Amino acid sequence: MNGQRLPSWDTLGAALPTMTATMRRYLDQIGCVLRPASVVSADAALRLFASFIADTHPDVTAVARLDRVHLEDYKRWLAARGTGRGDARVSATTRAHRLGMLRVFFLRAIEWGWEDAPVRPLLFLGDLPPRDQPLPKALDDTDAAKFLHAAQSQPRLLVRVVAEVLLRTGLRVGELCALERDAIRAGVDGLWLHVPVGKLHNDRYLPLHPALAELIGDYRTRHVPAAHPLLLPNENGNPLNRCAVSRMLNKIAGAAGIGHVHPHKLRHTLATQAINRGMSIEAIAALLGHRSLDMTRRYAQIADRTVADAYFDVTDKVDALYDAHPTAPPLTELHREMSARLLGNGYCTRPRQLDCAHDSACENCVYFQTTIAFRPVLQAQHDDAQSKNQTDRRQLFSGLLERVDHGAAS
Repeated sequence: MNGQRLPSWDTLGAALPTMTATMRRYLDQIGCVLRPASVVSADAALRLFASFIADTHPDVTAVARLDRVHLEDYKRWLAARGTGRGDARVSATTRAHRLGMLRVFFLRAIEWGWEDAPVRPLLFLGDLPPRDQPLPKALDDTDAAKFLHAAQSQPRLLVRVVAEVLLRTGLRVGELCALERDAIRAGVDGLWLHVPVGKLHNDRYLPLHPALAELIGDYRTRHVPAAHPLLLPNENGNPLNRCAVSRMLNKIAGAAGIGHVHPHKLRHTLATQAINRGMSIEAIAALLGHRSLDMTRRYAQIADRTVADAYFDVTDKVDALYDAHPTAPPLTELHREMSARLLGNGYCTRPRQLDCAHDSACENCVYFQTTIAFRPVLQAQHDDAQSKNQTDRRQLFSGLLERVDHGAAS
């Protein structure tokens, strides 16, 4: 069956009457609660397994007659199965999906007390191969800027609108196509975009930049009748679809010279830009409409700029720990350094690149008091801490400066 079409249920029913009847009954049940695409996926998984049983174990005509050995044979067959494209094998993700669908079918048949059900669970989570988890692919900052500039140069207004909405909101393409005409809502704190119930059965509100709202309004004024139910239909009134949006984005990408850009790549781009600039994972999850933070945490792995900035902030300090023979500073500088760090009964030998928890011990004491007369010294301490990237010390002296300035003003 490598690369071949699956046999129909009628064909399978002639060989495995009881098993196929149970599987079709299951599909009818899940069709009451799941989306059509999910039922289609389950249908394919069950037909594939039934085809395997009909070919390799034709005497097993009912689900209740299945045993663990049949599933072990199926796992090996599935792992060796080709895709019909050269020597390529079915991916671990596809195998996990097929086996997972089958596992749930067995469990539900047992839970629902069906007569034709396995006598015990036949597949376990450990039977599912680990799924590949590639990091989301996003445009880097340079390519994102090229893409946006190319989009803004497009003569067709709808192409510009689609590109900017996807890039600036992180919408899924299906959500974009389904936006209703009243999706833009005004609130006390600005404009919001209402995203209707979609892939994860939830709706949400996204903050909408005024420039984006103006661009959408311009398109609607020129091309969309006020009574049209959709916010962004095609110029001829037909709804947008995934293929049309993909063609628009690739036209822009070609003009920008950055290669293929699919709609979800713009969603990944917004999330990556946001986390690299300090937006919390919780806020990004709300923006993207993720049901759980696990879906969002993958972006935390690609915050390259955030990691790099934090790394280079401490590089000099880490290097000082490993420098067993630091280069001796000039004598005059050494005298200045020792004078600045003389203690009551000696002097500090801490490398200059390292912080010290006791650097400002007195200023941290609850009995410490200062006045406006010491402001120049406090400012100098603040500036020194800032130049050395000593965040805690800088915040301390910022607070002291605010205190003396407030006291002087009052």
